[in-house]
Amino acid sequence: MGLGIGLVGLPNVGKSTTFNALTKAQNAESANYPFCTIEPNKAVVPVPDSRLDELAKIVNPERIQFSTLDFVDIAGLVKGASKGEGLGNKFLSNIRETEVILQIVRCFEDENITHVEGSIDPIRDAEIIEQELLFSDLDQLEKRIDSLQRKARGNDRDAKAQLEIAEKLMAHIEEGNPVSTFELKEDDAFIQMDRDLRFLTGKEIIYGANVDEEGLEEDNEYVQKLKAYAASRNAEVIKLCAKIEEEMVGFEEEEKAEMLESLGVEESGLDQIIRKGFAKLGLMSYFTAGVKEVRAWTIRQNTTAPKAAAVIHNDFEKGFIRAEVISYEDFVQYGGEHGAKEAGKMRLEGKEYIVQDGDVMHFRFNV
Repeated sequence: MGLGIGLVGLPNVGKSTTFNALTKAQNAESANYPFCTIEPNKAVVPVPDSRLDELAKIVNPERIQFSTLDFVDIAGLVKGASKGEGLGNKFLSNIRETEVILQIVRCFEDENITHVEGSIDPIRDAEIIEQELLFSDLDQLEKRIDSLQRKARGNDRDAKAQLEIAEKLMAHIEEGNPVSTFELKEDDAFIQMDRDLRFLTGKEIIYGANVDEEGLEEDNEYVQKLKAYAASRNAEVIKLCAKIEEEMVGFEEEEKAEMLESLGVEESGLDQIIRKGFAKLGLMSYFTAGVKEVRAWTIRQNTTAPKAAAVIHNDFEKGFIRAEVISYEDFVQYGGEHGAKEAGKMRLEGKEYIVQDGDVMHFRFNV
């Protein structure tokens, strides 16, 4: 769907290791030196959803297709990246193309793994990254203001309106505030600017606290500090051990569950990242269930039935007649489509219907 999550962080914090585990393929080189990731690695990751397994038990399909999420692993940033230090602005532009930022923060000691800043301090690390994102937004905005000023001198009414908002935003950023806390985000002029410039500090952030094995069961001091920092920014922290997650690549589900239980963890950190990232992007799934395939289809929340049908094929939207809808809970409770129909749990919905997460749907159309 063109929506993605960008993995960012300082060098050697576990980004590429996390990415390897996320993609379940060892295709992002991991090495103990800065900038081992030179080009942004992109991958499409299935979204864990146990509901598909339950539907498959009833339908017994030939295959199961999960919803997916795009992840982009971006080269480690360093202090001064917005001014060209390290690998510089090129990688900040990669982040612009994503919708949510996952900032991996190192929360463990290991003398065998160098740290670009020479010590472990999650708050400092997070602030370095966020300051670089802020500086980059400031640079983008300065260029836009220069352009708007020239147009405004020519009595361009739209330019004048945008310039007023841009200058207020400039003052806001210069005080060290992220775009996400700007009070005029609903203004049309701001919306247009954000659409063009894709402000980095306006994006949702999830913090990934990368810990060692001992830090999984109980929060260490670094995780505690990061959680307090994230709470002050209304952001979430997901704890993971990237090394262990990578080791579990290729495990059968039963083996994985046993490993997590032995570590005192209920859910993989990566599964949490995927699931919460999916929600942060404003996405949800509806299902189709047939003998050929049980499949989750990705749509935005508050999508109408015809638009949801278009995800399968554009003709479904063009010739939409109605949708046959069974809730996931009813489909499972009554043993499938036939049982749900007999229990009166299948509904016929028209063009105005807002699809709900977990709806099992069949579309009627004519073209």
